[in-house]
Amino acid sequence: MRIVLLGLPGAGKGTQAALLASSAGVPHVATGNIFRQAMTAGTPLGLQVREIVERGGLVPDQLTVAIVRQRLMEADAARGFVLDGFPRTVPQALALDAMLRGMAAPLERAVLLQMTADEAVARLAGRRVCPRCGATYHLQAAPPAPDGTCPRCGAAVEQRADDREEVQRRRVEAYEGETAPLVPHYEAAGRLLRVPAGGDVADVAARLRAALAGAAR
Repeated sequence: MRIVLLGLPGAGKGTQAALLASSAGVPHVATGNIFRQAMTAGTPLGLQVREIVERGGLVPDQLTVAIVRQRLMEADAARGFVLDGFPRTVPQALALDAMLRGMAAPLERAVLLQMTADEAVARLAGRRVCPRCGATYHLQAAPPAPDGTCPRCGAAVEQRADDREEVQRRRVEAYEGETAPLVPHYEAAGRLLRVPAGGDVADVAARLRAALAGAAR
């Protein structure tokens, strides 16, 4: 299994990527995680990332691709991977294709978790977290206590600054400008699958598995 998950912020890519990777016995490769791992390990590439991140810059495509290549060459990725957060742009997708051709392990599918912008924003803007125990809630799907406290520990739940609606709208705009063009890119290559991302986690996971199984026939 060698797939990429695509979708708006809030579509559930991280959750579904982790579930799918676990069931398939392949690594869930999330760009943010591998950046942090490389920085912690102090690899030459990790040190370059640290320098950029600490001065508030954006990691350039060339370095991002090099970090991903390094991760996909590790032993646990020999049987495949689920990529989450990369590629973000068409140039990154082209670089990924070239990289995988060089590894004789071409990408099999790109899966779009479909959700409208309003649905995605509502999903994230409704999230609340407990500052004491770290529990996560959602005002509609999994609400805290009626008085706004955490049922586990009694602390007042909070909305994270980056979950505010105006922040999520900006993330959606960035996605539409930079990442949405990946959809026609993979569609033209005959690799795109579309999976509705609404509903609970288990339902989406079942749809995703069914779509991949149907495409493999």
